[in-house]
Amino acid sequence: MKPVNQKAWFLILPVILCVAFSAILPLMTVVNYSVQDIISPERRVFVGTEWFKAVMRDDDLQGALLRQITFSFAVLLVEIPMGILLALSMPAKGWKSSAVLVIVAISLLIPWNVVGTIWQIFGRTDIGLMGAALKGLGFDYSYTGNATHAWFTVLLMDVWHWTPLVALLCYAGLRAIPDAYYQAARIDGASKLAVFRFIQLPKLRGVLMIAVLLRFMDSFMIYTEPFVLTGGGPGNSTTFLSQYLTQKAVGQFDLGPAAAFSLIYFLIILLLCFILYNWMQRVGTQEKTEAAHG
Repeated sequence: MKPVNQKAWFLILPVILCVAFSAILPLMTVVNYSVQDIISPERRVFVGTEWFKAVMRDDDLQGALLRQITFSFAVLLVEIPMGILLALSMPAKGWKSSAVLVIVAISLLIPWNVVGTIWQIFGRTDIGLMGAALKGLGFDYSYTGNATHAWFTVLLMDVWHWTPLVALLCYAGLRAIPDAYYQAARIDGASKLAVFRFIQLPKLRGVLMIAVLLRFMDSFMIYTEPFVLTGGGPGNSTTFLSQYLTQKAVGQFDLGPAAAFSLIYFLIILLLCFILYNWMQRVGTQEKTEAAHG
């Protein structure tokens, strides 16, 4: 049995302490609040799972959860294909490649609250380019008065903001594919569609898995952009889970229900990411099996 390297533990100790103070201790605090009714700083009553039951019976929470799931899956359905297409259309070498990379990455550098402000102005029918254009085309567009328009405006804003991230990840994956694969495809007379189907897409699977998980987790926690753009309205049409949680914790100061909901929120993200990851792994395994038998 090999002796334990004590120096290695000392080297990773700062990381362990940082994780403990930034994640584990706050999580334990939330767990503590979720099982107590905090009447005053000096008086607390243990309530067990009462807050969890109350939160799960909340109709507003169920509506926010449905909107959140719909929005997150819509983000994936739009941004992943668009990111792949954008990466495929980007030049591979030369100064054009560098210029395009800088241009594509610009939206990623803009803070979230500024993105919300930009689209708040952009969607206005009096001074906004998109709103005025839609009004000029005869559309009765109003992201402040129509729930459907508001929802799609938030979706379009997120697509504009984060599709470049998917494109940059896919671009890096495409550049990592050896030229030998393309040379063999040219010798065999493969079409562009065949090259994408049998060379590029399988090689991008790992990158796409990262892109899907990143975009899903981030879209599931979206708060700043829709809050600045619509304030969660009109009505509750763009009130997603994070804003609902903020209203509970800060607006109403219901720390017990907010803590219980935070844990449920955390578990929902973990569960859905686990399902997505395993589904993508299973699809990849099936494709490899089919290719081996073919």
